[in-house]
Amino acid sequence: MLDIQQWLFESVFQPVMLWLDMTQYLEDGYSAVAWFLWGLLQIAIIALVIVPLERVRPVEPVVDKATVRVDVLYTLIHRLGVFRLAIFLLLAPLLDEAFGLLRSGSLYSISLGTFHLDQLWPSVTDGPIASLILYVIVFDFFDYCMHRAQHGWSRWWALHSLHHAQRQMTVWSDNRNHMLDDVIRDVLMVCLAFAIGVSPSQFVFIVAITQTSESLQHANLRLSFGRIGERLWVSPRFHRLHHGVNSGFGHNFGVLLPWWDQIFGTALFQQHDQSYEPTGVLDQNDYGRGFWEQQWLGLKRMVRG
Repeated sequence: MLDIQQWLFESVFQPVMLWLDMTQYLEDGYSAVAWFLWGLLQIAIIALVIVPLERVRPVEPVVDKATVRVDVLYTLIHRLGVFRLAIFLLLAPLLDEAFGLLRSGSLYSISLGTFHLDQLWPSVTDGPIASLILYVIVFDFFDYCMHRAQHGWSRWWALHSLHHAQRQMTVWSDNRNHMLDDVIRDVLMVCLAFAIGVSPSQFVFIVAITQTSESLQHANLRLSFGRIGERLWVSPRFHRLHHGVNSGFGHNFGVLLPWWDQIFGTALFQQHDQSYEPTGVLDQNDYGRGFWEQQWLGLKRMVRG
């Protein structure tokens, strides 16, 4: 992967960035290539592995294919780096300035530039694998907390409800989010990565793992991980309960690990077909059919509160 990233950067991205006089962003451009390659790999896994599984063991027939096509557009925008490119162009100068102040200690005399969470327990987290596992657990707990906030704060729910309004949930539904919802979440995740000392390569890998697992979770797939497995890693059945019209709201917020739901009393485990109830939201107002209509209606819901 690194060889391909290096070749693609030097052959395509670097010449374009030099032509656009963006030499100060060459390091960011190299990271952007990694996002693009991991996105291509994820789309390949979706198309070649998960979609065929959906056809073999579907929860329900897909009768509204138009909504799924819009979800495919969301997936391509996110996984191929288009969304992150927009975030970079809009917010990178502000984030760079803030992080620069924190690194130098110029902001409230706080310096976070040399802190790395995995160095607090070197005997436990020595080595890249142990360090990566630690960061995955920390990020997942943070994701759980954010997910509960998305449901608990009315204005944030006004945006996040677009994700839950999909009544034909498929593997493509993971990225069906309001763009402002994603901006808030991604900025918070980047800030956490900086605060705990995650390297750019680790951060890209953690996000790739998370996104791939989330794609499987949203699949129109009749699949559980068994009585024990369901309590170790979020499965399609566990997450579909979160999207359920009748029983899901207030349960199963875990993104990768169902541990936090079990610890904080929000876990819902079921062992029969009720686990595959219809998805959507109770009010099921007009959330829009097309991409731009969905984005506009989400902003209107947020303003109304």
